[in-house]
Amino acid sequence: MNNVNVMVITADQWRGDCLSRLAHPVLKTPHLDQLASEGVHFTKHFTNVVPCGPSRASLHTGLYLHNHRAGTNGTPLDSRFTNWALELRDHGYDPVLFGYTHTSMDPRGVPELHPGLKNDEGILPGIRPIVDMGTLCPDWREFLAARGYQLPEVHGATYALRDPDVIPDKNGPTPLAIDKEHTDTWFLVDSAMAHIEGHVNQTAAAGPGWCVHLSLRAPHPPWVAPAPYHARYPLADMPPPRRHPDIEMEAAMHPWLRAHLKSPRNRSHEDTLKHAKLQASYYGLMSEVDDNIGRLIDFLKKSGQWENTLFIFTSDHGEQMGDHWMYGKAGFFDSSFHVPLIIHGPDTLSGDCEYFTEHVDIFPTIMAQLDLPVPRQCDGESLRGFLHQSDPATWRSSAHFEFDFRHSQAENALQLDMESACLNVIRDDKFKYVHFADLPELLFDLEADPGELVNIAPDNPDLVARYAKEMLSWRLRTTDKTLSHMQISRDHGLRQFPLN
Repeated sequence: MNNVNVMVITADQWRGDCLSRLAHPVLKTPHLDQLASEGVHFTKHFTNVVPCGPSRASLHTGLYLHNHRAGTNGTPLDSRFTNWALELRDHGYDPVLFGYTHTSMDPRGVPELHPGLKNDEGILPGIRPIVDMGTLCPDWREFLAARGYQLPEVHGATYALRDPDVIPDKNGPTPLAIDKEHTDTWFLVDSAMAHIEGHVNQTAAAGPGWCVHLSLRAPHPPWVAPAPYHARYPLADMPPPRRHPDIEMEAAMHPWLRAHLKSPRNRSHEDTLKHAKLQASYYGLMSEVDDNIGRLIDFLKKSGQWENTLFIFTSDHGEQMGDHWMYGKAGFFDSSFHVPLIIHGPDTLSGDCEYFTEHVDIFPTIMAQLDLPVPRQCDGESLRGFLHQSDPATWRSSAHFEFDFRHSQAENALQLDMESACLNVIRDDKFKYVHFADLPELLFDLEADPGELVNIAPDNPDLVARYAKEMLSWRLRTTDKTLSHMQISRDHGLRQFPLN
């Protein structure tokens, strides 16, 4: 497709069940609901790894964790891998960034004092940052300072800036001391629209369109929403977390869980009021993002670009939000790995896709939608068939995801070797199997136990063996295949065998 625009949006830490069209008990997301009704909503979409940096590495490269190996925030992404930005740049696009990609650079071949080796929130190769905005947010802070805001010395504290004159309300969260038209979300969306408008005014109709990666921080912590979003959802309406009645019952499920639950970051659940405020603020930030997505789509429609834009909305990973007495993203629970994916583009269908899809599918989908070759590197598959026809002839019947917990409290408490601090998950409609390198396995019956509260592995050795075999087969099939279809010999020189 010629002259197709590309918009890839990630909202950080957005759970897959947090859309009002999915009958969420509290949250209202009218703009994303409308987007889903006009495009394809992939209802069983999973990130392949948590947390932020590893998840984005899979999304951008199309590789499973066991191939890209950037397993923690700060683990370098091997420079030999391509990604969707590099590929589109090779085909004439200028991929630009508003936000962050959380990519730790490959330290090989660069000077020891290279500034990129001092910050794990580096830039994905191939993408041109216009507003680079993660924990460090100089452009936004300059914007705020010009409007008279008194800013904290630490950049990251800007996201939690509360008005010192506002008395905390026991009936609701304290708002952000920044107007909703000046928040990081509004600022990034405005900046992206200004870039698009400039591109349209300056670029001839022929050739590739614009290409924007809009990486929003919300609803990532700190959960401090601006007015009026901070008060959008009453505390009394907050849905209860899915978990055992007390933390000791939860911890008894598995040694990793027991070790992880000792982290101080999981202690807010002990204060019911504080938890409700965090939850209400989390949903409030989602509403803020939803409204800004609505602004962006309205801009694209009014400027005549909507029908010629490949528009992708997703998140890097989910959020436990009290489920299993946890906050953040870790482990093996769906709350951390199930995320939204909605795609709208030229000539795409509308409706829900209920097949299992994964972050590794996004890179191949972008390429296929633009009629460009998908690199051999990719572990995922293009979703193009779901966007233009009903069902594919064959597709995966499960989702796979991984978690590397090296350098963590749990690794130390369990006295694990660094390379043993990892787990793999296979999850289908019926069961979820969790395989640890050096710890007991887990098995959940998702039909009888959707909250993942009862480990049935000890009583079902045959099922465990079946899923362990499926896990091993998956790992064998998805080992790095970049050059594996080639062979050099004396008789034939270099040969490339046809791909199945």
